[in-house]
Amino acid sequence: MIERRKTRQIQVGAVKIGGDAPVSVQSMTKTDTRDVRATVDQIWALEVAGCDIVRVGVPEKEAAEKLWEIRKQIRIPLIADIHFDYRLALIALEQGVDGLRLNPGNIGDRSRVEEIVKAATQRKIPIRIGVNSGSLEKDLLARDGGPTPRGMAESAMRHIRILEDLNYPEMKVSLKASDPLMMIEAYRLLADEIEYPLHLGVTEAGTSGVGTIRSAVGIGTLLAEGIGDTIRVSLSADPVEEIKAGVEILKSLSLRRGGLTLVSCPSCARADIDLVPLAQEVERRLAGITKEIHVAVMGCEVNGPGEARGADIGVAGGKGIGWIFKKGEAARKVKESEIVDALVEEVNKMVTEGNDHT
Repeated sequence: MIERRKTRQIQVGAVKIGGDAPVSVQSMTKTDTRDVRATVDQIWALEVAGCDIVRVGVPEKEAAEKLWEIRKQIRIPLIADIHFDYRLALIALEQGVDGLRLNPGNIGDRSRVEEIVKAATQRKIPIRIGVNSGSLEKDLLARDGGPTPRGMAESAMRHIRILEDLNYPEMKVSLKASDPLMMIEAYRLLADEIEYPLHLGVTEAGTSGVGTIRSAVGIGTLLAEGIGDTIRVSLSADPVEEIKAGVEILKSLSLRRGGLTLVSCPSCARADIDLVPLAQEVERRLAGITKEIHVAVMGCEVNGPGEARGADIGVAGGKGIGWIFKKGEAARKVKESEIVDALVEEVNKMVTEGNDHT
């Protein structure tokens, strides 16, 4: 079991972050925020995929002025992402957003931060101090010869102190870098210094393949150490893919439950069935399952029966056949060509039985 770091709890809309709250999954829309319809549609797709909190880019005034229209059409909390122009944060607060994300390296001098905090205090809107290795303050870059974990943690502390001086503890902090090792060390350093909740992420992680791996290494390492209260997987892909990756990272560490958990063997010369396309088809056909269920797709008699028995529903391959297991017991034998249909049928029965029971 992971012993999570104790942090101060804040609330973003209806979602609690920190304390004993579950680790939440976030994403950011990739639409033009001025296009309300497209943005709302994408947010609904993210919620269906398991997104708890969504962030939208606010690069200019017209986008900021659309936030209320977006907010009233969605159910999950809305965070405004602000850079350079502090006045956009003030507009976003007036529009009723549930949170702000500010980059201390580019928002301007202290007086601007103070004005934002004053407006946020009236509504108790949380602020994320978002430090990024690519936009650290010039003096820190000059001192260290470039971005470093120490410089990132120090940048965060500078802006944390501003909010503390203003008696505004409603904050969470992120220290993102594209280098997972730099990101991991920066969070470790800061976690020893503060009690505020931490938002984890590897920024500019890459495309779905490599980006998911880099994110899993960075985010997963910290979560396994008990560090982290909310996460975002940043991918050059549909943001729904970010949510899928984030949810799977949490599920792999038993930090999130629900939905399909599919395990399948990698296949090898021992496999008695054509396993790879079979597993892919099972995953595709069960993608909409929301009930918590564990499914195993195994290719041979070596580890297959044990893994299949350990799942809620499983299949172990034989020569041209598959044994379907249900709750540890062999339920039926089917031809290889019938495995997918039989497995999906048994999963749907179990889901229906569970719904009838509740």
